[in-house]
Amino acid sequence: MGVSAPASAETKVPFALDWKFEGPSAPYFHAVDAGLFGAAGLDVEISEGKGSLDAIPKVATGAFPIGFADINSLMRFLDQNPDAPVKAVMMVYDKPPFAVVGRKSLGIEAPKDLEGKVLGAPPPDGAWAQFPIFAAENGLNVDAITVEPVGFPTREPMLAEGKVAAVTGFSFSSTLNLKRLGVPMDDQSVLLMADYGVALYGNAIIVNTDFASANPEVITGFLGAVAAGWKEAIANPGAAVEALIKRNPAADPDLETERLQMAIDANVLTDYVMANGMGGIDADRMATAIEQTKSVYEFNSEPDASKYFDDSYLPAADARMLK
Repeated sequence: MGVSAPASAETKVPFALDWKFEGPSAPYFHAVDAGLFGAAGLDVEISEGKGSLDAIPKVATGAFPIGFADINSLMRFLDQNPDAPVKAVMMVYDKPPFAVVGRKSLGIEAPKDLEGKVLGAPPPDGAWAQFPIFAAENGLNVDAITVEPVGFPTREPMLAEGKVAAVTGFSFSSTLNLKRLGVPMDDQSVLLMADYGVALYGNAIIVNTDFASANPEVITGFLGAVAAGWKEAIANPGAAVEALIKRNPAADPDLETERLQMAIDANVLTDYVMANGMGGIDADRMATAIEQTKSVYEFNSEPDASKYFDDSYLPAADARMLK
């Protein structure tokens, strides 16, 4: 904001999402339309992304001050780019939606069933990035799994057509995309990696640290509005999805409301978040997550949670309680 701007002017804050405008992004659009960002003096413009790694370089380069991305991918990015000014400041998916989604009719009901089958995996997919940990935790012979690199647009259609037996993806994305393609929910097996030994966290709000240190009140105001947006979306998912549909009129409101509710139930409103409020992390769990990552990824320098996550911008806990 320029020095000559009037005191009442809102600070423009471009926000880079991880993915398309779907149900789980509705709380952010609701926060715009309900004036939650405005009340913090912020004019937020939301841009879609192309996967859970997509926002990291956008924020690291300063093209966007704030984004939404997978913290595990951020850890690896910072290991390879240690001076990049980017860090997570608010955990959103306390339980990550990383999943292997298969079809029971194609023989997939448990992790071991992937052996001898074809797995469709988009290379930039956050769930695929964590698959080696899932495989290690479940004793899978990865040499017995044929991995087919697929594009995001063809992932679920290939599973619907039986060209692959399972795919990696976010649970709430792949399952409902398959449902829309005519694959009934009772034929789908959703192997949520967090239920199979993977202790990782999921997507978080990330910031450009140069911007954040110069504008701490902007970051705290943004995070407060995000928490309020999620709280109101939890109370009334349908109303939040209305804000989404304004930006994505081609979307099915019922489907996106179901998708949002899936994210709330499985990923956002966990026991930890109910007790502690949205946004923070548990140090012991984060240490376990780092150890799991070390088991499948060779860090160039010793990993340290403080390099990846900074809770100092979070509003007080009572402002982050979701119920």
